[in-house]
Amino acid sequence: MNGRKVIYRGGGSGGLYLLGLIGAMIYYIQASTGFWSGVVGVLKAIVWPAFVVYDLLKFING
Repeated sequence: MNGRKVIYRGGGSGGLYLLGLIGAMIYYIQASTGFWSGVVGVLKAIVWPAFVVYDLLKFING
């Protein structure tokens, strides 16, 4: 190695995504009425950013 130091930046959003994932799981599981709706809630919690972007674009488009 020739003495160069590599600095990686911009990796702090993973923790924020994890907090959102946990919050979405809690919300969807509390709103579930049975076992399978809880399972679907966990799957929704994993892809919650897609729901947010879809609703935001739908709102912007009118």
